[in-house]
Amino acid sequence: MKALVYHGPGQKSWEEVPDPQIQAPTDVIVRVDTTTICGSDLHILKGDVPSVEPGRILGHEAVGTITEIGDAVTSLKVGDRVIVSCIKSCGKCSFCKTGLYSHCLGDEGASGMGWIFGHLIDGTQAEYLRVPYAENSVYKIPAGVSDADAVMLSDILPTGFEIGVLGGRVKPGDVVAVVGTGPVGLAAIMTAGLQGAARVIAIDLDANRRAQAHKFGATHDVDSSAPDWKEQVFALTDGLGVDVAIEAVGIPATFSMCTQMVRPGGNVANVGVHGKPVELPIQDLWIHNINISMGLVCTRTTSMLLNLVAEKKLPVDLMATHHFTLDQMMDAYDTFSRAAETKALKVIITRD
Repeated sequence: MKALVYHGPGQKSWEEVPDPQIQAPTDVIVRVDTTTICGSDLHILKGDVPSVEPGRILGHEAVGTITEIGDAVTSLKVGDRVIVSCIKSCGKCSFCKTGLYSHCLGDEGASGMGWIFGHLIDGTQAEYLRVPYAENSVYKIPAGVSDADAVMLSDILPTGFEIGVLGGRVKPGDVVAVVGTGPVGLAAIMTAGLQGAARVIAIDLDANRRAQAHKFGATHDVDSSAPDWKEQVFALTDGLGVDVAIEAVGIPATFSMCTQMVRPGGNVANVGVHGKPVELPIQDLWIHNINISMGLVCTRTTSMLLNLVAEKKLPVDLMATHHFTLDQMMDAYDTFSRAAETKALKVIITRD
C-alpha cells in the first residue's frame, strides 16, 4: 500500500510500505476512505515531537471501512463504516474506566499514552490502517453523516470541546476568547455555545480566519497584531477581562495573551501543542485566582458530538475547504502548511 512516511524533521514522502496485519485479537484493519492533516502533523515535521521516529506513517484522523477483524472482536464486523479515534482505549485499565482515555495503560504504543496513531504506531495517512483495541477506539457512523463531517470527530471537535470549552469551565453567560482560529480553535468556538457562552471573541492575525470564525459561532473578532488588541478585548467585557481564554496555537506569545486578558477568577485553557517552554508570570496570576488547564483530548465526548453532527446541530461541514485524493497527499500538505495563503481550514483526503 501507499502511505505518508516521516523521515525526520522537514522530510516526508508518499511511498510504498507493507500492508498492516492483525497483531492482536482485539485489532481490526480499516480501509482508509477519508483522512486529513492536523496541525500536530506540522509540529512533528518541525521536529517538535521527538518521540516520533523516522519511518513512522503519520496521521491520527480517519474514517474508513473495516476489512478484517481480530478473533476477540464481537461488536464490529467487516463492512462497518467507522470513525477512527485519535486516542486508543483498552477499556479495561483504571484510566479508561474513569474516561481518561488519553492516558490508557494498555501497552499498545506505550503504556500511559493514548495518542499513538502517527506518533508511536503507524497512522492514518495511508491506504489501510491497523486499529488496536478496536471495540473501544472506533465509532460506527450513522446513516446520513458524510465522511467529511465524520472525520472532524476523530480529533478536532472533541479536542476543542473537551480541552478548550470543558477544560476552561465555560458556563452560561460567559465571555470566551479563543486565540487562534485554526481548525481546533474553530471547534472550540463552535462548541462554546453548548455550555452557554454569551459572547465568543475570535482572535487571530489572519483576517480570513477571523471572518470564517463568525460562521462557526464567534460574535466578535480582534486582530491579534493590532497594538490595542488587549483594549479591544476588554472593551467587549465589563472592563475586567474575559471569563475564559482558550489558547489554540501553541506558541509562547499566544499563551501570554491569554494570561493577560483573563479576569480575576477566570480560566485559561491551553489547547495548543507547544514545542517550547512558555513563561508563566505566577507572581501576578496567583493573586488573581486564575485557573490554568491543559491536556490531551480523551475523546469521551465523541459519541455525544456525533449525535449533534448527525442532527446538523454543529456546522462541521464548513471545515472542509479543500479536497484531494490519497495520491495527492504531498499537494494536500503543501496547501495545509500554507493556510494563510490558501485559506485552508481542513483538507479532506479521500480514496480515488
